[in-house]
Amino acid sequence: MQIRYSPSSDALIIKLRDGEIVDSQDLAECIIVHYSADKTPLEIEILDASKIAQLSDVDISLKEMLTSIG
Repeated sequence: MQIRYSPSSDALIIKLRDGEIVDSQDLAECIIVHYSADKTPLEIEILDASKIAQLSDVDISLKEMLTSIG
């Protein structure tokens, strides 16, 4: 899983897995899920992210991520 923030577009993208995006669905205003051909969720995109979440409070622990992998 990867989490990216683009300040220029104020979008937070949570990439769940690799794959080709072929479809998208709006879950709520400013929240979009992108799907593969077999309807597997690949990404969650949050538009106007700074209005929805306090990005300064986002804490990503590399140690926790590595522990969950192996």
